[in-house]
Amino acid sequence: MFDYNIIFKIAAIGILTAVVAQILKNIGKDEIATIATLAGVVVVLLMALNMISELFETVKQLFLIY
Repeated sequence: MFDYNIIFKIAAIGILTAVVAQILKNIGKDEIATIATLAGVVVVLLMALNMISELFETVKQLFLIY
C-alpha cells in the first residue's frame, strides 16, 4: 500500500522552505534564501531517491527466481 505520510512530509518541507525563503528575501538576504531553497529541494530529492531505491529492491525481489 502507498504511504500517504510522504506526501504530507514533502508538502510541509515545501511550505517551510517557501516561508523561510520569503522571510530571508524580505530582510535582504537573497543569497541565503536561495541556499535555503536549494536545501529544501535536496531534502525532497533524497526522500524521493530513497523511495525509488525501495521500489527497485521490491521489483528485484519480485523477479528473483530461486
